[in-house]
Amino acid sequence: MMWVWIFLGIAVAGLITMASYAVWLAHKVSDLFSELQTLGKRAEELADLVSQVAIPSTE
Repeated sequence: MMWVWIFLGIAVAGLITMASYAVWLAHKVSDLFSELQTLGKRAEELADLVSQVAIPSTE
């Protein structure tokens, strides 16, 4: 009967570990998407600035 409690304890510890990892991973994914949005905004700003550059004609 003692083995049942040991394996049950191991299973519960594993479930807690998996849940903790899932929460951590969700936070990391959220951070990644936030950084990608910021990168997209900066790319739009760069494209806007580059489109304003006028190269004079050499003719």
